[in-house]
Amino acid sequence: MKFRTRKMVMARDLNASGTLFGGRALEWLDEEAAIFAYCQLGQPKHLVTKFISSVDFQAPATLGDVVEIGLRTVAVGTTSITLEAVLRNKITHQEIVRLEKMVFVHLVDGKPSPHGVLFEHLPED
Repeated sequence: MKFRTRKMVMARDLNASGTLFGGRALEWLDEEAAIFAYCQLGQPKHLVTKFISSVDFQAPATLGDVVEIGLRTVAVGTTSITLEAVLRNKITHQEIVRLEKMVFVHLVDGKPSPHGVLFEHLPED
Protein backbone atom coordinates (compact mmCIF):
# COMPACT_ATOMS: atom_id res chain seq x y z
CA MET A 1 0.00 0.00 0.00
CA LYS A 2 1.31 3.40 -0.98
CA PHE A 3 0.50 6.55 0.96
CA ARG A 4 0.17 9.60 -1.23
CA THR A 5 -2.33 12.16 -0.05
CA ARG A 6 -1.73 14.13 3.11
CA LYS A 7 -4.06 16.38 5.06
CA MET A 8 -3.46 18.63 8.05
CA VAL A 9 -6.14 18.41 10.71
CA MET A 10 -7.51 21.93 11.07
CA ALA A 11 -9.96 23.44 13.56
CA ARG A 12 -12.83 23.06 11.06
CA ASP A 13 -12.16 19.27 11.00
CA LEU A 14 -12.66 18.74 14.76
CA ASN A 15 -15.64 17.39 16.64
CA ALA A 16 -16.87 18.58 20.04
CA SER A 17 -14.22 16.42 21.75
CA GLY A 18 -11.39 18.18 19.89
CA THR A 19 -10.49 15.21 17.70
CA LEU A 20 -10.89 14.59 13.98
CA PHE A 21 -14.58 14.34 13.14
CA GLY A 22 -15.34 10.83 11.83
CA GLY A 23 -17.41 12.22 8.98
CA ARG A 24 -14.49 14.34 7.78
CA ALA A 25 -12.16 11.31 7.86
CA LEU A 26 -14.66 9.29 5.81
CA GLU A 27 -15.11 12.19 3.37
CA TRP A 28 -11.35 12.31 2.80
CA LEU A 29 -11.14 8.52 2.34
CA ASP A 30 -14.11 8.36 -0.05
CA GLU A 31 -12.83 11.20 -2.21
CA GLU A 32 -9.29 9.84 -2.41
CA ALA A 33 -10.51 6.29 -3.06
CA ALA A 34 -12.77 7.50 -5.89
CA ILE A 35 -9.86 9.35 -7.52
CA PHE A 36 -7.66 6.27 -7.13
CA ALA A 37 -10.36 4.04 -8.67
CA TYR A 38 -10.82 6.47 -11.59
CA CYS A 39 -7.08 6.37 -12.26
CA GLN A 40 -6.94 2.58 -11.99
CA LEU A 41 -9.80 2.07 -14.44
CA GLY A 42 -9.07 5.01 -16.72
CA GLN A 43 -12.65 6.19 -16.20
CA PRO A 44 -12.72 9.87 -15.27
CA LYS A 45 -16.41 9.64 -14.38
CA HIS A 46 -19.35 7.28 -14.00
CA LEU A 47 -18.00 5.57 -10.86
CA VAL A 48 -20.01 5.61 -7.65
CA THR A 49 -19.36 4.35 -4.15
CA LYS A 50 -21.42 1.19 -3.73
CA PHE A 51 -20.19 -0.21 -0.41
CA ILE A 52 -17.93 0.64 2.50
CA SER A 53 -17.07 -2.02 5.08
CA SER A 54 -17.57 -1.44 8.78
CA VAL A 55 -15.80 1.56 10.21
CA ASP A 56 -13.83 1.10 13.42
CA PHE A 57 -11.78 4.09 14.52
CA GLN A 58 -8.58 2.94 16.23
CA ALA A 59 -6.94 6.21 17.25
CA PRO A 60 -7.74 9.92 17.28
CA ALA A 61 -6.15 12.71 15.30
CA THR A 62 -5.93 16.15 16.84
CA LEU A 63 -5.43 19.73 15.76
CA GLY A 64 -2.25 20.11 13.72
CA ASP A 65 -1.71 16.40 13.08
CA VAL A 66 -0.71 15.49 9.55
CA VAL A 67 -2.55 12.41 8.33
CA GLU A 68 -2.04 10.42 5.16
CA ILE A 69 -4.20 8.16 3.07
CA GLY A 70 -3.06 4.84 1.66
CA LEU A 71 -4.93 2.77 -0.91
CA ARG A 72 -4.54 -0.52 -2.71
CA THR A 73 -6.62 -2.49 -5.17
CA VAL A 74 -8.07 -5.67 -3.67
CA ALA A 75 -10.16 -6.95 -6.59
CA VAL A 76 -11.59 -6.00 -9.95
CA GLY A 77 -14.96 -7.29 -11.11
CA THR A 78 -16.71 -6.83 -14.43
CA THR A 79 -18.45 -3.63 -13.31
CA SER A 80 -16.62 -2.87 -10.07
CA ILE A 81 -13.31 -2.24 -8.36
CA THR A 82 -12.66 -3.00 -4.69
CA LEU A 83 -10.09 -1.07 -2.67
CA GLU A 84 -8.63 -1.12 0.82
CA ALA A 85 -8.05 2.29 2.44
CA VAL A 86 -6.13 3.45 5.50
CA LEU A 87 -5.97 6.82 7.20
CA ARG A 88 -2.96 7.08 9.50
CA ASN A 89 -0.86 9.62 11.35
CA LYS A 90 2.02 10.68 9.07
CA ILE A 91 4.58 10.96 11.89
CA THR A 92 3.74 7.97 14.11
CA HIS A 93 2.17 5.74 11.41
CA GLN A 94 -0.57 4.90 13.92
CA GLU A 95 -3.72 3.88 12.08
CA ILE A 96 -6.70 6.11 12.67
CA VAL A 97 -9.11 4.02 10.60
CA ARG A 98 -8.88 1.19 8.06
CA LEU A 99 -11.61 0.42 5.54
CA GLU A 100 -10.96 -3.14 4.45
CA LYS A 101 -13.39 -2.93 1.57
CA MET A 102 -14.59 -0.02 -0.54
CA VAL A 103 -16.46 -0.99 -3.68
CA PHE A 104 -16.94 1.39 -6.59
CA VAL A 105 -19.26 0.52 -9.49
CA HIS A 106 -19.07 1.78 -13.07
CA LEU A 107 -22.47 3.08 -14.22
CA VAL A 108 -23.89 3.83 -17.64
CA ASP A 109 -27.36 5.37 -17.70
CA GLY A 110 -27.58 4.67 -13.97
CA LYS A 111 -26.99 0.91 -14.30
CA PRO A 112 -23.88 -1.20 -13.57
CA SER A 113 -21.92 -1.58 -16.77
CA PRO A 114 -18.66 -3.35 -17.67
CA HIS A 115 -15.66 -1.07 -17.33
CA GLY A 116 -13.48 -3.24 -19.58
CA VAL A 117 -10.40 -3.42 -17.32
CA LEU A 118 -8.80 -6.62 -16.06
CA PHE A 119 -6.99 -6.83 -12.72
CA GLU A 120 -3.73 -7.84 -14.37
CA HIS A 121 -3.87 -4.76 -16.63
CA LEU A 122 -4.19 -2.18 -13.86
CA PRO A 123 -1.51 0.47 -13.57
CA GLU A 124 0.85 0.10 -10.62
CA ASP A 125 -0.64 1.30 -7.35
